[in-house]
Amino acid sequence: MSRKVLLIEDEPNITEAIRFLLTREGWQVETHAEGTDAVDVIRATQPDLVILDVMLPGKSGMDILRDLRDRDEMRDLPVLMLTARGQSRDRDMAEKAGVSRFMTKPFSNTEVLTAVRDLHAQASRT
Repeated sequence: MSRKVLLIEDEPNITEAIRFLLTREGWQVETHAEGTDAVDVIRATQPDLVILDVMLPGKSGMDILRDLRDRDEMRDLPVLMLTARGQSRDRDMAEKAGVSRFMTKPFSNTEVLTAVRDLHAQASRT
């Protein structure tokens, strides 16, 4: 079974921390730090799961999520959205846009691993 995650995050420290954590768990981790071409990168990478930051250069994570959900081939792709802003308004917007799970920074390693495992397990059952 494939276990590939695409992490779209522009903060190098967060990228490295998540990459280390997931690689240690056996995931193949690809990274990208730009919003503008994120949908094209997702299409080319064909990950099992996307971890998507809300605030990215070029295009917001919310807009990227909406673009994904508008495409038949990516409508069901699990997306874990990360944000430094934990306002309920952001969470509501993400849920309306079709996010699979929403996580506020800072987060613990356990929270990330649990979310990734849960999302992958749910996607594998469908």
